[in-house]
Amino acid sequence: MISMEITSQNTKKYPKEGRIMIIMRLKIHNFFAFKNFEMNMSYPKKIVDSYIEGEFLKGRENFRYKKINILMGANATGKTTLAQMLMTVFNFVHKKESAKLMSKVCDPCQEALFSMDFVVESYKLYRLDLCVAPDMTNEPQRLKVFTRIVDINKKDNYETCVKKIEAIPVNFKQDMAEELEKIEELGWMFSYPSDLMGGIVKCSDDPQYLKILDYTLRALDPSIIKVEKVEKVKNTYVIRMEKQDLVIQDGEVIKDNILSSGTQSGIGIALMLTSICRGACGFYYCDEKFSYVHSDVEKAFLNVMINQLKDNEQLFFTTHNTDILDLPLPKHTFSFLKKDVNDPKCPIKCINASSYLKRNTDSLRNAAENDLFSVAPNLELIYKMADL
Repeated sequence: MISMEITSQNTKKYPKEGRIMIIMRLKIHNFFAFKNFEMNMSYPKKIVDSYIEGEFLKGRENFRYKKINILMGANATGKTTLAQMLMTVFNFVHKKESAKLMSKVCDPCQEALFSMDFVVESYKLYRLDLCVAPDMTNEPQRLKVFTRIVDINKKDNYETCVKKIEAIPVNFKQDMAEELEKIEELGWMFSYPSDLMGGIVKCSDDPQYLKILDYTLRALDPSIIKVEKVEKVKNTYVIRMEKQDLVIQDGEVIKDNILSSGTQSGIGIALMLTSICRGACGFYYCDEKFSYVHSDVEKAFLNVMINQLKDNEQLFFTTHNTDILDLPLPKHTFSFLKKDVNDPKCPIKCINASSYLKRNTDSLRNAAENDLFSVAPNLELIYKMADL
């Protein structure tokens, strides 16, 4: 199922032990505002007594990957845009239609490049390379694709597999469909803030969704007594309150002004959590779904998501909540996106906390509060308004 509204997902019912979707590395150039952008989801050595279990490919314990990726940063640093880029590429691979991907090119007069290393279902590492030629060229097809695949052997780690991938010469192919057919079916789910993307959230008829939706909305609003499914009406629920009842139909609350913004966001949160609990997608990108939610509640939901994530799955979670830094997670879990207007060659950078903090005793919270990563928002113009 694919929904191109607030929530986009592609589910495939793999056998329980075979559901995999892991991104290992990204390179993006001239798509959206990204130029020479790079992000790596591997980490160098096993963490002893880590809070996160199974940060390696099951059956290939040397193949380590960041199971949880918490992205932080000021506004307009690319957290949501990164999700849109990935979602566009995933849909491109799934549908083999290039129009939406081509529309994301920032400067059509310049070459655009995208490269992604990922693992799907079987023990294989894929590298997908996309190249969009400048618009002024006379080439009949501007978009070229090349897919490289290598086996992940028992003792391989990501780095040894990369060497095998890079031993295969790049040879972009004009036959886009043929190259994309080499890729196994992808599974994913993206969830965005409703006020950002527009549209509606797709509800689920899964019985587990009703239970999670009930618990979620009651946790966010104590005045809610319970949530019930409307029988014989698809994607419709009733929120029972003391003085009135509200209807959720296709994820949209009738008389939504009764509920707070945080409570309304619980509809999408419940759908994301249900998918994670079911292991429905393999890859999850939860983008600022907790903007209107209390800090402690957000931390609790994130803890549940982490604990429910299955083997060989991956979660991206964006937030502005610095209290998340206090969670007992490995430092490589946290990355900060930074916009550097003084560097036109690479205006958006990804800074991983573990590159700066090497000791177990280093405080991630103190590092962020002291702006060690140079990602704090610029407040100068705000304070200048006091002098107007």
